[in-house]
Amino acid sequence: MMTFSRPTRRLVLSRRLAEARAITDAMWALLRPGAIIQRPIPERHRLIFYLGHLEAFDWNMMCRRGLSVRSFHPSFDRLFEFGIDPEPGCLPQDAPEDWPEEEEVRRYNARARAAIDGLLEEVPAPIVEASLEHRLMHMETLAYAFHNLPFAAKIPVAVPHSVPTRETRDALIDIPAGEAVLGKERDGTFGWDNEFARHSVHVAAFRISKFKVTNGAYLRFVQEGGAVPHFWMKRAGAWCYRGMFEAAPLCLNAPVYVTQALAAAFAAWSGKALPTEPQLSRASQGVVTGTGRSDVGLAGWEPVPVDAYPSADSDWGVSQLVGNGWEWTSTPFAPFPGFETLPFYPGYSVNFFDGRHFVLKGGSCRTAACLLRPSFRNWYRPDYPYVYAAFRLVEPAP
Repeated sequence: MMTFSRPTRRLVLSRRLAEARAITDAMWALLRPGAIIQRPIPERHRLIFYLGHLEAFDWNMMCRRGLSVRSFHPSFDRLFEFGIDPEPGCLPQDAPEDWPEEEEVRRYNARARAAIDGLLEEVPAPIVEASLEHRLMHMETLAYAFHNLPFAAKIPVAVPHSVPTRETRDALIDIPAGEAVLGKERDGTFGWDNEFARHSVHVAAFRISKFKVTNGAYLRFVQEGGAVPHFWMKRAGAWCYRGMFEAAPLCLNAPVYVTQALAAAFAAWSGKALPTEPQLSRASQGVVTGTGRSDVGLAGWEPVPVDAYPSADSDWGVSQLVGNGWEWTSTPFAPFPGFETLPFYPGYSVNFFDGRHFVLKGGSCRTAACLLRPSFRNWYRPDYPYVYAAFRLVEPAP
């Protein structure tokens, strides 16, 4: 890890934290009055929880636990500490009146920020890094939640939608047998526990789709009885994409966002399969994120055509392995060899090593740039429909 003098370290961390908070504050500013008490995703908390959670997490992680500072609001520390990932069918039953008023939560947030700012130079660097990345990850999960609010609950932002056009013609690319490099070196830079340790896995030769599966390709599956994606809606008898701020005609050459279960069903219908995590990593060799793109790094709000930004193709010519939607794999989320929990956040990954969550790789338009590193692993239940999650297909080499 790069070493800074104490004053310089404080300035760097303060700047990064201020930037992350500004992203947070801009997200909350999209809501109209009263929307914050809604629960747009039935399986998750009401939005008011996340307003408090971001600051409570930082306070609990950096000050209360990291520096053993005495709590100024113990009940809020506990109330906003942990999110939920309930079993299917076990939905939360709380009512709006069970939650504090928004202004009371904002006062707690302001006091937590002030306390953190005064003590930041004392907090161990890995804990600050974890808090920053946690906040930025929540910017994406908040986007999923906001996406499910009624359009009228949000202040609209001018967002260009991809013009409906002909479907991009896909091709299968041959990937020769070789080593897939997974995970992260223990080189002192920050990583989450499930990213370690770096290792190689031999992958047999296979063929993989050059592009993510498109709305147009998936539409044929729907016409033959396949399930409709969560992000589609019908208007005047035509399928539309339900965007963040408005509905738009379905763009046939944009990626389809679906659950892992629907992706697997489409793959079976196509006579192919979903890639494993090692296969995606092998196909991603040489990928560069690039700049000037609207499908990564919090730069846009909606998907773009699957053949956009060809300069970011992998060495093998596979497109958009980073950006324009996370990509489902068939690999259950599990530890790598040499896994060790983070001492300051022991439950971050182990609580989800249950065989019921699957790895996603890549990133979407609402994924922060620091989370686009090749070792980063996302995970969700296979039937969770709210993620900006795409997929592509593989088959054995002939």
